[in-house]
Amino acid sequence: MTLSPQLLAVLVCPRCKGALDYREGDALLVCAACRLRYPVKDDIPIMLTDEATPL
Repeated sequence: MTLSPQLLAVLVCPRCKGALDYREGDALLVCAACRLRYPVKDDIPIMLTDEATPL
């Protein structure tokens, strides 16, 4: 399964409120501005800055 286009349209980086790039193969949402990766586990985006990892 993938994230729905409607969900992707409203998701933003919790740190800078910038746009996110969805990398389906890696199950990640990436913020280019903050250089952070947010994991997607079981089709649920984990949008916590404590769970994010640097690029």
